[in-house]
Amino acid sequence: MCGIIGYIGDKRPEKILIEGLKKLEYRGYDSAGIALFNNEVQIIKSLGKISNLEDKINNTDLIDSNIGIAHTRWATHGEPSEVNAHPHRIGHITLVHNGIIENAKELKEDLQEKGVKFNTNTDTEVIAGLIDYYYKGNTKEAIEKAIKDLKGSYALAIINDEEDKLYAVRCESPLILGIGDNEYFVTSDIGAILPYTNKYVLLGKDEIVTLTKNDYVIEKDDIKVYREVEESTLTLEDTSLNGYDHYMMKEINEEPVLVDNLVKKYINNLDKLPDLSKYKNIHIVGCGSAYYAGMIGKNLFEDDGIKVECDVASEYRYRNIVYDKDTLVILISQSGETADTIAAMRKANGDQVDTLAIVNVESSTIERECTYSVLIEAGKEIAVATTKAFILQVLILSLLSYKINQDDKYIEDIKKLPQQLKVLLDKTGYYKKLADSIYKHEDVFFIGRKIDYAISMEGSLKLKEVSYIHSDSYQAGELKHGTISLVKEGTIVFAIVTDDEIRDKTISNLEEVISRGAKPIYVGNVDVDYEDKIVIPRVHKKLQPILAVPPLQMIAYFVALKRGCDIDKPKNLAKSVTVE
Repeated sequence: MCGIIGYIGDKRPEKILIEGLKKLEYRGYDSAGIALFNNEVQIIKSLGKISNLEDKINNTDLIDSNIGIAHTRWATHGEPSEVNAHPHRIGHITLVHNGIIENAKELKEDLQEKGVKFNTNTDTEVIAGLIDYYYKGNTKEAIEKAIKDLKGSYALAIINDEEDKLYAVRCESPLILGIGDNEYFVTSDIGAILPYTNKYVLLGKDEIVTLTKNDYVIEKDDIKVYREVEESTLTLEDTSLNGYDHYMMKEINEEPVLVDNLVKKYINNLDKLPDLSKYKNIHIVGCGSAYYAGMIGKNLFEDDGIKVECDVASEYRYRNIVYDKDTLVILISQSGETADTIAAMRKANGDQVDTLAIVNVESSTIERECTYSVLIEAGKEIAVATTKAFILQVLILSLLSYKINQDDKYIEDIKKLPQQLKVLLDKTGYYKKLADSIYKHEDVFFIGRKIDYAISMEGSLKLKEVSYIHSDSYQAGELKHGTISLVKEGTIVFAIVTDDEIRDKTISNLEEVISRGAKPIYVGNVDVDYEDKIVIPRVHKKLQPILAVPPLQMIAYFVALKRGCDIDKPKNLAKSVTVE
C-alpha cells in the first residue's frame, strides 16, 4: 500500500519520479504527488490517477532540480483528497510516508501545544512536524529522535530545504536503496527503477540512509552500517504487458510455463523442499488469496494425517495460542511484506516455533525471518488481483504434501499439468460467453465442499475483486441453514465439484438451488448434464485445484471487462497490504 520513489543525481527528477509512480500503481492508491528541490521546495499534488498529476506537472513551470520525492497514497488517516496527498511539508521538512503511525493523535496534540501548526488530519504530516521540531541543524539527528517517538510502521523519504541531500528510513514498511551511475534512488519496489538500475541495498529497521548525488551512508545509532549491494533478476520485460491489454490476463497466461518451471525444479529434487512429516501440527496463516491457498493446503495435509489449523493472519496474531515443539507455522504471502502476516510470523518466532515462508519475493521480511523458506518464483505480479502467484502457492503446498506421502500417480499427473493448463486457458471464447451471462448480475454465489469449498472462496474473491459484483462462497451443505433464502429466479450459482468422496452430496445441493430458480455453472472433473459447465481434466486429488481455479480467473477477467472495470487496479485495493 502506498508507493514511494525518491531520486538524487545529475538528471532532472520529474520524469523519473512519474515513470516510477506508474510502476508502483499496482500497490493501490487514491492520490499522488511529487516534491522537487533546488534551494526551494516545489510540491505538486493531485487526487485520482497519476495521469492527473502528470497533467498538472506538464502545465507547471518547474524548478531546475536534481532531487525529488514522489508518492502514491492509499488513504488511512484522512479522506482521499489533494490536501491529504503526499508529500507533506512542515518547516524545513518535506516527506512522503508509507505505513501507519498508531500514536499520531498523541504526538500531534503534544506538538500543537509546542506551537506546531498542522493543515491536515494525516499521520504523515505529524511525522514532518516531529522531525522539524527536533531539527536544530542536524537532519539525521532530528530523524533519529523522531523515529524513537513513533509507534507503528513507516517508510520515509525526506528532504530538508537547507541541504542538497535525500534521507530515508524504514520500520516494517518496505523501502530499498537503488544504486545507479552517479545517481541514487529510494523506492518501495525495485521494479520502479529498473530502467536505471537493478542494483539495490536492503535497508534494515531504523537504519537511516543519507544520500548525496555522489555517495550514500547508512547509519543506525551513529554507527555506520555496511550492506552488500544486491542485483535483481527482474527485467523490464517482466514489467511490460507483452501485447496483452491487461497485466491480469498476461499473468494468467504465464501460469503454464511457471508451473512447468517449478515442477522441473522440485519433482526430482524433493530434498530442496522442507520435510513436513516430522510435525504433528501445522498452522497455515495468510490474508486474502494466500489464506484461501492455505485452506487448500489444510485439506492436503489433513489427508496426510497431520492436524492442521488455517487462520486469517489478522486474527491469528491476536489469538492466545499454546504451541508445542511439534508445531510448524506456514506463512503465505506473495509480497513477503504483508503486515498482519509478518506479525503472525513474529508471534510464532517469539515462541521458538519453526516457521516456513511461502513467498514470491526473495529477501522480503517474511522470507528473511522464517526458519525455512520456499520461493514460488512467479516473477513480477503487477495486477492487484493475484492469479499466477496463487496457483504457484498451491503448487508448492501440493509438492510439500506429496513429499510426505509419495505415489506414482502424482508424478504421472503433475507432468501433464502445464499442457492441461494451456488447453484450459485457450478456451477464451467460452469464458467470454459465460461472462456475457453473468456481468449484469449483482449477486453471485459459489458453493463447494471440503477442498472444493476452498476453491470456491478463491473463485468468489477473484470475481468480486475485479468486477465489483457482490459474490459469496458457502459450504454447499450450509445452504439450507439460511443462504438458500437469497436464491431467486436467475441467481448465478457456481458449483465446484472435484472431490469424488462428496460429489453426489454437492450435486444434490446444486439441485436444491436449481429447483428455486438458480442458474448453475458447474466446474468439475466429471461431465454432467448442465448447459453451462467447465469440465476440467481428472488428475491426482492433490493437483486438482491447480486446474479448477484458472477458468474462474478467466471468467472474472471477462466479467470485469464487460463491466468496464479497472481490471489491474481495482478500487480501494492494494497489491501489498503493509498496514494493519
